[in-house]
This record gives sequence, C-alpha cells and structure tokens, in this order.
Amino acid sequence: MPQPTLSQVHIDGPLTNISIAYMQSQDNFIANKVFPVVPVDKKSDKFFVYTKNDWFRDEAQRRADSTESAGSGYNLTTSSYSADVWAFHKDVGDQIRAYSDTPLVPDREATEFVTSRLLLRQEVQFVTDFIKTGVWGTDLAGVSGTPSTGEFKQWSDYANSDPIEDIELGKESILGSTGFLPNTLVLGYQAYRKLRNHPDLVDRIKYTSSNVITTDIMARLFDVERVLVASSVRATNAEGATPAYSFNTGKAALLTYSAPNPGLMTPSAGYTFAWRGVSGGLGASIGVSRIRMEHLKADRVEGEVAFANKVTAADLGCYFGTCVA
Repeated sequence: MPQPTLSQVHIDGPLTNISIAYMQSQDNFIANKVFPVVPVDKKSDKFFVYTKNDWFRDEAQRRADSTESAGSGYNLTTSSYSADVWAFHKDVGDQIRAYSDTPLVPDREATEFVTSRLLLRQEVQFVTDFIKTGVWGTDLAGVSGTPSTGEFKQWSDYANSDPIEDIELGKESILGSTGFLPNTLVLGYQAYRKLRNHPDLVDRIKYTSSNVITTDIMARLFDVERVLVASSVRATNAEGATPAYSFNTGKAALLTYSAPNPGLMTPSAGYTFAWRGVSGGLGASIGVSRIRMEHLKADRVEGEVAFANKVTAADLGCYFGTCVA
C-alpha cells in the first residue's frame, strides 16, 4: 500500500475560483425599462392632465372678412402619485467576516443579495400594477377554442392562431382612440418562447435570413420600436418550505405607447415616479448603505428604493392575457 495516501496529503477545502449563487441577470428585469422614470423631489404630489377630447375636435371654421374667428379652449385636471419606500437588509457579523474562507466576501455578497431582493420587489410590483386586466383601455384574452369578441386564438396553437394580426388589432385600437401608434411590446418569457418559433413569424424571414428570431427581429415583424422580454423568476414558497418557483410575467403580453423620455405635454401609457428622498437621492435606482450595528457586533448592509408606478394614459395600452396555453 502506498504511503502516504491521497487522503493524508490533501484536506478538502473550498475552491477559491468557483462558488454557486443563483443571482438573476439584470437583463431578466424590465420594470425600469418599459415606461419613463421621472425623478421627483416629493414623496407624493400632483401633475396636470389635459383633457384628450379637447385636442381632437375639428372646430376651425371659414372666416369672413371683418368677423371673429372661431375659438375654443381646453380643460385641465390633475392626477397624483404617491411613492412607496421599500427597504431590505442583510447583517454581516464581525465573527462571520473574520472566519470566512476564501473566496467568500461577506460584505460584497450581502450587497448583491440585498440589491437582487429589491430588483425582484420592483419587478413584482410592476406586474401587480400593470400586467393585468382592468387597467388598460383594451383587454384581450387568449382562448383555446373559438374566439369571440375581445378574444384571440392562443399563440401556442400554431395551426390556427395569427399573432401578427392580433398585435395589429391592438395597435389599431390604440391608434384609433389616441392618434399614437404603440412602440413597445412586453412579452412574458413563456409567451416569447412560443412566439419566436411561431410559423407565421418564421415564414416571414426564412428566405432572407438564417438567424433565429430575436427580440430585434420580432420588433421589426410587429413594427414596433422595442420588444422586451420579462423573464425574471421568483420563489413562491415560504422560507423552509418545499421550494417552488414561478415566472413573474409568464404568459401575458402588454402593448403600449411609451414616451421615449418624460416631459411636459408628453403622453405615455405609464410613468414610474422615483422619489429622490431615499437611497442617496437615486430614487428608482437602488441605494445601498452600510450601517454599524454595534449592539450586534455587525455591519448592516441596507438597500432602499422609492417609486410609484402610475397608469397615466390607459387608452395607450392593450393587455393580452393567457397568450399561450
């Protein structure tokens, strides 16, 4: 028997060049990408809303010599927002920091842990506020059977569905009541996965490109500026229970006109108001601070973000529910 043995010359320890943590890519999250983010100095406030119909009536008249011109005006109302403050922390004990093996870096890992939790909170709140029925001017429901008014054939039925026409109908609905063509299509990952392989889309490019259908190609096919895929996932179980996971957006889609930038007299289906009063004035950007907790002999890594999601023009949005089976 050889001496010494392998077990005598090596004691297992943690590798210094690899560890495993399930941190979702920020590309999975779309909450701060769909609508313009408006930095605000007050936690709650009001903003002016011009009455839409006043800008669409054809009231100009021929004018005879030495007579008054036809005239009218427009009405103003106000709407409001109120930002909620969200916070989350992770404590790093002095003993944990001193005793941690390489490659563990407890302070950096705590910062990433806190940031990822707040990104998830923003995403879940976005879905709660925007990705549902009863919010937008047009609601369409995907069905497996014969569609009736307000319904469409689910896009997972490759033989009978027509997703390009469905999106065109949504665009027409928005344009016909607002004068604005939608420019943004948000897809839950499960809807996107079925769409990118749909024969109607594949047939449009098969003779001109060998590429797989990406979001850029899909945007061109649907004639919108952007296609955003919401692919973030959350755990639905309580801590200690059997792990269970779910897509945050999943099978839904949202078609909107989203203003490129916030501004005066600028309509947008929605805005996100970001209060500068927290997170070091960053508002919707997550601010992370380190606080000494002497009574715990630990440092607290705390993240904070304050925002309000606001539907500002419901008629600039069309919701597609249960797009796939």
